[in-house]
Amino acid sequence: MHALLSDIRLVVFDLDGTLVDSVPDLAAAVDTALADLALPMPGEAKVRDWVGNGSRILMERALEDALGEAPAAAFLDTAHERFLSRYGEAPCERTRLYSGVGEALAGLAASGRRLALVTNKPAAFIAPILRATGIERYFGMCLGGDSLPRRKPDPLPLMHVAKHFDVAPAHCLMVGDSRHDIAAGRAAGFRTLAVPYGYNHGEPVAASRPDEVVESLAELV
Repeated sequence: MHALLSDIRLVVFDLDGTLVDSVPDLAAAVDTALADLALPMPGEAKVRDWVGNGSRILMERALEDALGEAPAAAFLDTAHERFLSRYGEAPCERTRLYSGVGEALAGLAASGRRLALVTNKPAAFIAPILRATGIERYFGMCLGGDSLPRRKPDPLPLMHVAKHFDVAPAHCLMVGDSRHDIAAGRAAGFRTLAVPYGYNHGEPVAASRPDEVVESLAELV
């Protein structure tokens, strides 16, 4: 096991950009939602820099790019509902696990550590993706961005998970790909570990000063 795990009892993972590359499906839903509204489609490259703060902010960024200005709240509501509908039609057709994820989850579970998932993605999409990628069985709790009143980078979801498993924050680890994951983990009193391959708005996640960075989650086990 990685040295950072020496007295860790609970490991909390982010989903998009950490365990799975979901951008191809997210981008397809953004493109079709905007096309439904007679707006230009941004394409996958742009969407890859917009994800990580939840679906509503994703659509706000997409609309601002398409319109050249901040969208009106009512129009954003309409576009967001359109995105949710389109994404719900095919949330995991092209979403794939990153290399090393399966080995890491299996090894951590076999070691007796508890595993949880905290994502800013709407909760309704979590189970379909976990089932499609074959990793649903590893997680004792999964929280989406709409599961609690506040989401990452607020520490509330992480504190909620730690309390659920009755594990002190000092014995918890947050694993993610973005500054929001690191900020949430630090604020909750967790140790933090980052992967550099995910979605961090074009910035190196190491700049957020996580406790450790690994190139692959397989390095954990």
